[in-house]
Amino acid sequence: MEPSRGTVLVTGATGFIGRRLVSALADQGFRVRAMVRLPQALVPEGVETVVADLLEPLSLDAALAGVDTAYYLVHSMAAGRAGFEHRDRQAARNFTAAADRAGVRRTIYLGGLGETGSDLSEHLASRLEVAKILRSGHFLTTVLRAAIIIGAGGASYEIIKALVDRLPVMITPRWVSTRCQPIAVGDVIRYLVGCLREERTAGGVFDIGGPEILSYRDMMERFARLRGKRLLIVPVPLLTPKLSSYWVGLVTPVKASISMPLIEGLRNEVVCRDTRLRDLLPFPLTPFDEALRRALDEERPAAEST
Repeated sequence: MEPSRGTVLVTGATGFIGRRLVSALADQGFRVRAMVRLPQALVPEGVETVVADLLEPLSLDAALAGVDTAYYLVHSMAAGRAGFEHRDRQAARNFTAAADRAGVRRTIYLGGLGETGSDLSEHLASRLEVAKILRSGHFLTTVLRAAIIIGAGGASYEIIKALVDRLPVMITPRWVSTRCQPIAVGDVIRYLVGCLREERTAGGVFDIGGPEILSYRDMMERFARLRGKRLLIVPVPLLTPKLSSYWVGLVTPVKASISMPLIEGLRNEVVCRDTRLRDLLPFPLTPFDEALRRALDEERPAAEST
């Protein structure tokens, strides 16, 4: 299928997922518009940029003008934990209203994978609420729900890496046994681009994950082996996810406003229950250890240049 003739807008274009997606879309011949909050933000050559903020409604009409499909890759945790659900809610409402005014045809949203019960963490509950708001618009919304994304610069990856590198002995809560289905960032990008090409994904909600279901303990131990480190994990049933989020916030370089909600969400199992997208977009998924190697390889050039 040929690239879409319309403009493709990427919100959150300089983030962990957004910058990779912008490059992939541009490389494949799509007409890409990168939405950034700062005019000096770096984007690939040949990509149109527009300065706008989802929390400033008046800035959005120009950003969405002439857009056929928009990627929604924004969350508000980086701006501080207090009130992030309100900011996420308001940003999604502002975007939906502006996209309806602009006549946007499709939106593709990358949200969080998790159960839909009442015991969701604040982070996962907010992700589900954003999806609901987007799906209330007049455009077709594709929702991809991912668990931990493994890639250099990703918050979950950086937390795991910091714990393994800095804590040879870990006293951990029960969440180390929670099951998860991590996915390589390259596979996430393939799914995001694939959904743009495959019209049958329009309006659908799909779970995406890698080829392995692992506990968080499995992931840390395998990362330690790959790094050539010894790791001793001692589970303590009385240590709650909330309490453990405090020491994770102290040990890791990830902002506490991001790391703490993520750690508190580890009580929720995040495993794909729906594999329909594998039939629509078949490609070999990246094994967990290979995803880690690629992330480490991506970090090395940056470290060597400093």
